[in-house]
Amino acid sequence: MPTKTTARSPLRLFGRDAELDAVAALFGRLLSGRSGVLLLAGEPGLGRTALLDRAARDFDAGPVLHTRAAPAERHLAHSGVHALLSTAPGPTGTLCATLLRTGLPPTGLLDLLRRTSTHRPLLVCVDDAHLWDPPSRAALGFAARRVDSVPAIGLLLSVAGHRADAPDFAGLPLVRLGPLTEQAAGALLDELTGAAADPLVREELLYEAEGNPALLTALVDRLSGPQLSGHAPLPRPLADGPALMRVVGGRLAELPPATRELLLLVAAAHEQHGDGSGADAALVLRAARAAGLDPAALDAAEAAGVVRDAGNRIRFDDPLMRRAVHRGAPLSRRRAAHTLLAAALDGERHRLAHLSHRALACDGPDTRLAAELAAAAAAPDVRAEPLQRSLAFARAADLTATDGARAARLTAAAEYARLGGRPRRARELLAAAREGAAAHDAVRGSTELVRGTLALRDGPVGDAHEALLLAAALLDPYDPGGAWTARFGALEAAWAAGDVPACLAALGQGVSPAAPAPGHDDFRAGMLAALGGRFGEASGPLRRVLARAGHDDDPAGLLRAGVAALVLGDIAAACHVNARALAAARARDIATLVPQALEHLAYAELRAGRHARARAHAEEGLRAAHHAGQRNVVAHHHAALALVASIEGDGAALTAHTDAALAVAGPHGLAQAAGLAEWARARADLSRGLALDAAARLGPLVRPGHRRGHFAVRMLMAPCFVEATVLAGEPGDDTRTAVEEFALWAALGADPQAPAQLARCRALLAPPGEAEALYAYALTRHEHAGGDFERARTLLLYGKWLRRRRRPREARGRLTDALYAFERSGARVWADQTGAELRATGGTATREAAGPLACLTPQQLRIARCVAEGATNREVALRLSISPRTVDHHLRNVFALLGVRSRVELSRLVAREERNIAAG
Repeated sequence: MPTKTTARSPLRLFGRDAELDAVAALFGRLLSGRSGVLLLAGEPGLGRTALLDRAARDFDAGPVLHTRAAPAERHLAHSGVHALLSTAPGPTGTLCATLLRTGLPPTGLLDLLRRTSTHRPLLVCVDDAHLWDPPSRAALGFAARRVDSVPAIGLLLSVAGHRADAPDFAGLPLVRLGPLTEQAAGALLDELTGAAADPLVREELLYEAEGNPALLTALVDRLSGPQLSGHAPLPRPLADGPALMRVVGGRLAELPPATRELLLLVAAAHEQHGDGSGADAALVLRAARAAGLDPAALDAAEAAGVVRDAGNRIRFDDPLMRRAVHRGAPLSRRRAAHTLLAAALDGERHRLAHLSHRALACDGPDTRLAAELAAAAAAPDVRAEPLQRSLAFARAADLTATDGARAARLTAAAEYARLGGRPRRARELLAAAREGAAAHDAVRGSTELVRGTLALRDGPVGDAHEALLLAAALLDPYDPGGAWTARFGALEAAWAAGDVPACLAALGQGVSPAAPAPGHDDFRAGMLAALGGRFGEASGPLRRVLARAGHDDDPAGLLRAGVAALVLGDIAAACHVNARALAAARARDIATLVPQALEHLAYAELRAGRHARARAHAEEGLRAAHHAGQRNVVAHHHAALALVASIEGDGAALTAHTDAALAVAGPHGLAQAAGLAEWARARADLSRGLALDAAARLGPLVRPGHRRGHFAVRMLMAPCFVEATVLAGEPGDDTRTAVEEFALWAALGADPQAPAQLARCRALLAPPGEAEALYAYALTRHEHAGGDFERARTLLLYGKWLRRRRRPREARGRLTDALYAFERSGARVWADQTGAELRATGGTATREAAGPLACLTPQQLRIARCVAEGATNREVALRLSISPRTVDHHLRNVFALLGVRSRVELSRLVAREERNIAAG
């Protein structure tokens, strides 16, 4: 491999399908003789030029006029129009020169384009149109707004993102370019490197480029062959000043020197706010005046779209621009900017920021300043976000000469980076902490605690469990509180894996760890008892944990209280406590705990039967977990959303969420997330009458033995398994065993729905003389437990049972109640199934057959709909509790009445009529 890698020009565009579709639509208009315009807007490096080049190359139906604005000519009137048309074919060039000497009227460009088209479609591509001179821009904007008045002329224009709403271009059809997706950026990187990049190097490049294809290309150009293949260390920072300036430097070069000096102050002030919230405007202006800079110089940067005034903050809209301003400046100028900012801050009121800027201005180790900065970063009375504390600890470590203190400060920086939702930064800091001499056990324990907690959210949970147990052992003699934090993290890892012995080991069963604090002691004792099956013994300690939660504002403690509430079966308390944990995490800006709090809250709401709320919180949690890089939490949110989809009947969402959950759950050992996803699939099968499939999915998760499902959700699935096996006509010993196990579990009081579900399960298996009393008892228990969905399932099964006993009037009452309860729950597919049962009794439902289907009896209609879904005669018989011979008899009559000759024709007819019903 050569020692230097040169990025090749990409052969095709990646991740721009929507933009290319919009260009193709413009081409289609031109080919049909109509005219059109399309404006492409985006920040530097996102590919506006590449899109225009591609369009100009692909258009072969007529002439193409293609130009890119020259910034140096923007002060020459009509220079843009001249550059576009001076080389056009025919007499247009001469006419253009004449018009430019005498003055170009507003309609002049449009007239020139009409003459250039010569009865063939004409494509006009103008790149960076916002950099044209004002008269040319005005003429171009006028032509774009009036282009429909002439035939077959297309205007494809590109502008910077901040100029899309400028008066000359406002109102034009617009496509905004955003960063490439990770998949598209990865495809581009593979083409640039010939897929030769080491996986870790590849990950670093994609992270640093932030979806900007030009920056990704610049970064690849920086690397040598050994660096690209992972055999030599990467340069730090990977995206340095020259690479960033290659992408965005053009916009900065156009600004006056005083403006660039002010921008450096803004970028330096922004270093204290890693979340992109911007720089303190008052601080920047004080520092600018101290340096003799006129604050009005920022006006040029705002007019150029580099920064914007956001009240008391100054923001860079493009993060790459901020990074380029700061990293592109010489080190001496950066230090001078931080010196100015430190001097402009009150050292008492803004102690952490003042010391941080002083530290950033230092040119070497400073033991005293490092100690002051670390103390301020750790001080509870200093108001600061976790990322600010992380930056302060990291800079204190840079100023620290001794290895032990440096490692401790880097570890603290890593922990705050983790709390701030920056796991990649936390891992970088941990790697730096390992350099140098061996650290003290207390520091090693803290390092393993951070590493294990990171793995708990994004990695194999078995690895997290072991790292956290090691952290607990190292921290026991020095930091008992930290040791118990590690043990509770190890408990969570083992719980996610479904490993009860590992849960017990995490809680210190059989060993003598350091004594926990009173709140921790109750949680430990309660969970040890519950995991050992001693729920009566667990109740007291866990109730005390819940009681303390009423006065707690620590989100981690509140999340543990939420777990205690679920173990106790107090679903209302679990919802309340987890909502408080979410509020506390947000109030403290602990970004890493927000996705977890949303996960716990969504699950508690699912248990409470509040599916719409669960979906809302899980969707928000999914976004937050993606942003925080927490793939394990992402998997749990996908599993929760799959359960909601199994109730709401959204088949596409169910498939997407279960696939996403299982894709992470498998390699990371997330048994609980995997079990919930499979439960969602089984419940969806059951809602569509596929009882055999549901029973097959649930069997391994419910039956006893080494392949049993997750201990915390296994019994929650049991009622579904019993229902599926009974409806499939195969209730065997496994079914009765599951009912007896469920009865023992229901007696523990861990789920308020369990007594009603137990009565329902027993009714399904009971002889006819006993079933009715059991169904009635189940409905009575539902009234105490609440929850429309589970009550509706009992009413549906009761209604089916009554219909099979030829008691249609009684069945109609139960089924009507079930229908409305399913509708309140948003359970569309379950409501459809109930409506079909209701029609079979002679009742009516909200979806009535129309058109050709109206001639069918209720039973024939149900059979037709089942067949249209692809069910075989045997599957239809199982769904409807009739014999296959009866299905065959009815199906022949259906064919005759509807005039169809095959199941395919029947499926098409039913699908068409169902669409008509839905549209009506």
